[in-house]
Amino acid sequence: MQKLFLSLFFFLSCSLMVAPAAWSQQQAVPKGDVYVDKQGVLRWQKGKQEVALFGVNYTTPFAYSYRAHRRLGVSPEQAIEQDVYHLARLGVDAFRVHVWDVEITDTVGNLLENEHLRLLDFLVARLKERGIKIILTPIAYWGNGYPEPDTAMTGFSSIYDKGQAYTNPRAIAAQERYLTQFLNHRNTYTKQLNRQDPDIIACEVCNEPRYHEPAAQVTAFADRMAAAIRNTGCRKPVFYNIAENPQVHEAILNAKVDGLTYQWYPEGLVSGHTLRGNFLPYVDQYPIPYRQDKRFTSKAKMVYEFESADILQPIMYPAMARSFRAAGFQWATQFAYDPLAIAYANTEYQTHYLNLAYTPSKALSLLIAGQVFRQVKRGQATPAYPTDSTFGSFRISYREQLSEMNTPEAFYYTSTTRTEPRKPAALRHVAGVGSSPVVRYEGTGAYFLDQLAAGVWRLEVMPDAVQVEDPFAQASLRRTVTRIEWNTQPMQISLADLGQQFTVRGLNEGNAAQAQAANGAVAVHPGVYLLATSQQKTTVWTSQTRLGTLRLGEFVAPAPTVAGLQVVHKSYPQVAAGQPLRLTANVVGLAPTDSVLLVAQHYYGRTQTIPMQRGAYPLFEARVPAELLYPGQLRYWVVVKQGSKTTTFPGNVAGSPRQWDYAHPEHWETAIVPAAAPLPLFTAATDYDQVELGRIGEGSYADYVTSPATGALAVRLFGKPQTEAGAADNRPAMSLRAYFTDKVQGRHQDLLNSKELLLTGQASQPGTVIQVVLVTKDAAAYAATITLGTDHQTVRVPLTSFRPAPLLLSPRPYPSFLPLTFQPATQPPVLRLADAEVLQVVLPAAPAARHVDIGSVQLR
Repeated sequence: MQKLFLSLFFFLSCSLMVAPAAWSQQQAVPKGDVYVDKQGVLRWQKGKQEVALFGVNYTTPFAYSYRAHRRLGVSPEQAIEQDVYHLARLGVDAFRVHVWDVEITDTVGNLLENEHLRLLDFLVARLKERGIKIILTPIAYWGNGYPEPDTAMTGFSSIYDKGQAYTNPRAIAAQERYLTQFLNHRNTYTKQLNRQDPDIIACEVCNEPRYHEPAAQVTAFADRMAAAIRNTGCRKPVFYNIAENPQVHEAILNAKVDGLTYQWYPEGLVSGHTLRGNFLPYVDQYPIPYRQDKRFTSKAKMVYEFESADILQPIMYPAMARSFRAAGFQWATQFAYDPLAIAYANTEYQTHYLNLAYTPSKALSLLIAGQVFRQVKRGQATPAYPTDSTFGSFRISYREQLSEMNTPEAFYYTSTTRTEPRKPAALRHVAGVGSSPVVRYEGTGAYFLDQLAAGVWRLEVMPDAVQVEDPFAQASLRRTVTRIEWNTQPMQISLADLGQQFTVRGLNEGNAAQAQAANGAVAVHPGVYLLATSQQKTTVWTSQTRLGTLRLGEFVAPAPTVAGLQVVHKSYPQVAAGQPLRLTANVVGLAPTDSVLLVAQHYYGRTQTIPMQRGAYPLFEARVPAELLYPGQLRYWVVVKQGSKTTTFPGNVAGSPRQWDYAHPEHWETAIVPAAAPLPLFTAATDYDQVELGRIGEGSYADYVTSPATGALAVRLFGKPQTEAGAADNRPAMSLRAYFTDKVQGRHQDLLNSKELLLTGQASQPGTVIQVVLVTKDAAAYAATITLGTDHQTVRVPLTSFRPAPLLLSPRPYPSFLPLTFQPATQPPVLRLADAEVLQVVLPAAPAARHVDIGSVQLR
C-alpha cells in the first residue's frame, strides 16, 4: 500500500509539473464570452480581465488553399490537424479568417451546407481543442481565385461587387439573409451554434469594404448589418472595418458597432522580390488620426490583418506587436499562416511567407511577438527607434537579425545569440533557431525545450530548412523556394537541472532513438525526445502525456525535399583588384563524405581549383588568391565530388570545367576593377527587378525607358500634377529605393575611400530638383539635392553635402493615414559611409506633370 501510495504521489507530482509548460504555447486564456465596457475595453465576462489575444489568419477550407491541397492529393482535414498543432506550438491564441461567402452561399444569400463549410467547422473544432479563440468575418467580398482565375463561385459576391454591396437592395438583403443563417449554423463537429460558441468571441461584419460619400449611406448599411447579427440573438461584440476607407471614417465612428478593425502592411505589398534593409522605422508606431475622438475611444480595437510583406527578417513581428499595444489594440492576427503542404512553394499569397517548418526564424519571431502583445500594457508608450530596441524582457536587433525574449522562466531567440539567460537555474522553456549559451546547434530548423519536472525535459527538433529561391518572386507549385532536409545534427544542451550526462529517448511515432549525452552533447534527428538525468525514472511520461494543449509525442514536419544536389550562390557585381576574395555558397543534398571545390579562372587566363571548406550548415567557402584577381573578369564554378561522380554548378551538369570536353556555357562571373573605378549603387540595366518604385503622389508612376542620348535603360519616375497642399511643400510624388550592400561587399575599402556620388540621368523640365538619400543600417537618412536639366548628364555630388534628413517610408505604409516619413530618436550628424546600405532617389510633387530618367547612381 505504501509503495502504491508513493507511486501515485510521484505520478501526481509529475503531472502537476507538466501543467505549467502550457505557458510556452499560450498563457492561460479565460473561458467564456467577452464584452466591451464603456471605456472601449474588451473584457472577459468572467473575471473582467482585459483581453489580449495574438495569432494568425489561415485559409485551408477555402479558395486557392483548398484547391492546392486537393491538387497535391493532401487531405484538408489532415492539413488542418497538422497546421493547428504548429500554431499551438507557436503560442497562437487567436484565429481570424474572412469566410469566402462566395463558396458557401447562393446568389440570394442562403447558406450552403457544403465541403467548404464543413471544413470550416472542422477547423473551428480543432482550434477549440488547442484553446485558440476565434473571430470570424462572415463576408469577404472576394472571388476565390487568387493567384489563379476565379472558379465555381455560387454566392452573392459573384454578382455584386463591393460598390454594389452596400447600395443595391438585393445585395443588402442577401447579406442579411446570409448573416442570419451563418450565425444560426450548427457546427457539424462541436454541435454548437456559431452565435453561441464561447470560443467564437466576436464577429467582424465584412472584410475590407469599399465606400465613398455620402457617409450617411455607409452608416446606415453598417447599422443594418450589425442589426442582422444581433437579431439572431447573438450577444457577442460586433466589429467593423474602418481603416479601408479613411475618407469616410466618420461613417463608421457613427455606426452602432462595438469595435473597429484595422490592418497594417507597413511596407506595402507584392514587391516581387525580398525586401532588404532596416524596416524597423516602418513599424515604430501606429498613430490613428482620430484617436482622441470619444466615438473612437468608446469602441474596442482589433487588427484583423498584419504582415511585414516580402520580408523574411525575424525582427518585424515583435516590433509590430509592441506598436499595436501602444495604439490600444487587444487582438491582432497575421495574414496569413502558410499551410504546411504548400509552404515549400509559397503560392497561396506570395507576398506573405510564414510557416514553422519553412520559415523557422520568422515563426519564432511570431512566438515572441505573441508574448510582447500579452506582456506590454494596452496604451503603453514607447520611445522612438532605435532607443526602443530593448524593452522589458525583449530585445530586437536589425544588425544581428535577432529577436529575443529573456525572462527567468523562458528564453526564446530567432537566431544565434550570445545573450545569457536571466536566471539559468529557473529556466522552464527554451525555443530557438541557431545557438545560444543554453543550446549549441548546427542545424537551421527550430527547436523547443520544455521542462516536465526537475531533470526531465521534452525536446522537439524540426528539420533543417534551406532557402533556395526568392520566396516573394513569381509563385508556382512547380517551384520550390525552401528545401527541407532531415539531417542528424550535433546539439549541446546546458541546463542546470539536466546536467551533462542525461539520457535521450525518442517519443514521436517511429522514433526509437536511445542515447546517452556526453558533456551535454548528443546527435539529434528531427523528432521529439525525452531528456532526463540518470536519477529520474521516466516511465510515467509517454507519448500521450499532456503538455498543456499538446501531447508529448506529437510531431509534425514535412518530408525531405526530393531535389538532389543544389548550389545556391549569387555573384558580386564587382570585386577589388589585387585583394583576396572570399566566396561562399550554400550546398544541399550532400553526404558527409562528399567534397566541394571552387574552380576559378581569370578570363582566358590562369585557372585554379580551390577546396571549399564547410562552414555553418549549409555554407561552404573558399578564398580566391590575390594573384588571380588582376583587373579583368573572374569566371568560376562550384564542383561537387561524390565518389567517382562529379557535378558542376551553375547548371547541375555532369563533369568538371577542367575537363577538355566540358561544353556547358553557364558560369558565375564578376568584374575585377581597380580602386579608381566607380562603385555602382544602382544600374537600371541590371537592377530593374530588385528595386522598389514607390508611388506616393496620386496618379504618379514609374516605368523603364531607354535613354535617347545613349540607348541605355533608365528608370523613369513620373510625377502627375499635384494640386493639394503637398505639392507646395515638396511632398514626394515618386521614389526609387535600392538596397546596395551586396554590390559593395567585394569593394569594401573602395567604399570607405569614396568622396562623391555620381548620378546619371535627365529630366523632362529644366531645373528639376530631386533628392538623393543614403540610408544607414540604423535607418538614419542623409540627403542631398540635385538639379537635372533636359540634357543627358552626370551630376557629381560631394558626400560632404549629405545632411541628416527624415527617412521616407517607401514602399508606402498601408493604411494611407500612417506616417510617410520617420525621424530617429538619435542620429549622428555626419554620414558614416561604412554603414550605408540603401539608396533613395525622390521626385518631389509639383503643380505640373514632369519626369526624371535615372540611368545609374555610383560612388567614386
